[in-house]
Amino acid sequence: MSKKPAHVSETPATQFLRQHQIAFSEHVYDYVEHGGTAESSRQLGVPEHQVVKTLVMQDERAQPLIVLMHGDRQVSLKELARQIPCKKVEPCKPEVAQRHSGYLVGGTSPFGTRKPMPVYVEATILELASICINGGRRGFLVGIDPKLLPELLQARPVSCASAE
Repeated sequence: MSKKPAHVSETPATQFLRQHQIAFSEHVYDYVEHGGTAESSRQLGVPEHQVVKTLVMQDERAQPLIVLMHGDRQVSLKELARQIPCKKVEPCKPEVAQRHSGYLVGGTSPFGTRKPMPVYVEATILELASICINGGRRGFLVGIDPKLLPELLQARPVSCASAE
């Protein structure tokens, strides 16, 4: 599936998972700028639908929130806003997302963020047997059971996926 790393350095995300005694697998790949989940899924031999992206967004009051979405889907911002509920949702600028999460864009994990933020997860992610999600560094994903997300992150299920 993926090449076995000699050693993966600890990140706030892996520290968070270990503190909560969550079993996870480590998947290292060669990070490609703007490669996204298509590149990581190709290198790791995992369906892109199982690679979950962590998106830092904000509402109309500039309050940050995290959306977890399938790698092969986009977020319908209008549908997300309707379900949260709020007037408007938009992606944060990269430097703002980094300030909220503590992670570089391309390495953003929902685990161990700098600021606590509400987390919303596309409901169909919770139906998968396993997912790969960013482990807090570019080129590093962790494999976990998605059914842990609601309790672990207080992640609220939403249905806001649209095809790429």
